[in-house]
Amino acid sequence: MNPRILVLGAGAWGTALALLLVRNGASEVFLWGRDPAMMTAMRRTRINQRYLPGIVLPKALQLVTSDHELPAEVGIIVAAVPFQALRSVLQLFVDRIGPPLCLACASKGIEKGSFQRADQIVADVYPSQTAFAMLSGPNFATEVAAQLPAAITVATLDDFWGRELVRRFHSHLFRPYLTNDVIGVELGGAIKNVMAIAAGIGDGLQLGANSRAALITRGLAEITRFGLAQGGRLETFMGLSGLGDLVLSATDDKSRNRRFGLQLAAGLTVDHAIARVGLVEGATTATALVELADKLGVEMPISREVADTLAGKTTPAQAVGNLLARDPVTESAGFASTPKP
Repeated sequence: MNPRILVLGAGAWGTALALLLVRNGASEVFLWGRDPAMMTAMRRTRINQRYLPGIVLPKALQLVTSDHELPAEVGIIVAAVPFQALRSVLQLFVDRIGPPLCLACASKGIEKGSFQRADQIVADVYPSQTAFAMLSGPNFATEVAAQLPAAITVATLDDFWGRELVRRFHSHLFRPYLTNDVIGVELGGAIKNVMAIAAGIGDGLQLGANSRAALITRGLAEITRFGLAQGGRLETFMGLSGLGDLVLSATDDKSRNRRFGLQLAAGLTVDHAIARVGLVEGATTATALVELADKLGVEMPISREVADTLAGKTTPAQAVGNLLARDPVTESAGFASTPKP
């Protein structure tokens, strides 16, 4: 089987995934981006100068500069667009080329307003015969594009497409792991962005290594509590898409969410920090996350302080003080005595 593959989103991650597919031998890979001028420049130079400067794009990667260049039939769509734009972009393409056989989502977040995960958005847009998969893990696009070793989780309920995606992405430098815990993988990737903002704030305030380690650990507890309440599995949050992605995003300055937190701690406003850093998925996820947590009755103190900081209800320093002033609890507080299977 050799289906055509359309990657939606010519940012760093979408371009890196398209590169990976072509390098692994996929014969028909198309990369679409919202900016026709940028796509035209990429076709001329074979470099994504804005997001992956210095990485040469192979001629086998077909760059879509206009609608008439879209493939007529697509087997796999890989969505790597900003999460809050996921629904509108998918709707645009179901109208243009129809539904794919498989939709693999590489965007992480929770939709504002609807509080929906990616699998729920895809179910709204595409008919039931489109298989859904989530791609998530501790990956910086620049390192994947530079062919440094990495690993990722592929989550799907469809065994055939799970194996097919693993086959497509696997190489001697990139290792996919398969799971059927779609919800757990989605939520681990979404909430770690919020925790990375908190980690950036803490490091920007020079709170020290002890504080960072505590923040990551308690952040993982929040991710796990929320994920279990939504139907995720405990072991998923200890894996690549949970702990792995959290550690990466909370400790390395390649993470935009972490850099955003650093800027907030330095006194920049939310708007100025976003202008300096770029897209910050955790900023849009935080508000939706705490609103949904309230509906579910799940305690999310770190996430709430991040959301309140973004809303101007508190300052970074006050947010830290609020967390430290909370009444002492047991380390397992908020967890059910028996995790969901």
